[in-house]
Amino acid sequence: MIELEVNCLDKRCPLPVIELARSIGWVLADDPAAAVDIPAWCRMRGQEYMGSPAPSTYEVRRLS
Repeated sequence: MIELEVNCLDKRCPLPVIELARSIGWVLADDPAAAVDIPAWCRMRGQEYMGSPAPSTYEVRRLS
């Protein structure tokens, strides 16, 4: 599996979620809303939110 990191630091909502939708993988986002928006996006889109292993880092696994 290829891992992809998307750097969305210094980008505000909704750009981190939009970039996530384009790539799915690792997202770097320092917008405080990302902590809520990314897991919510995963639930709505049927993808798996893997967690936030480090500050400003969110991992998502494509299920479909």
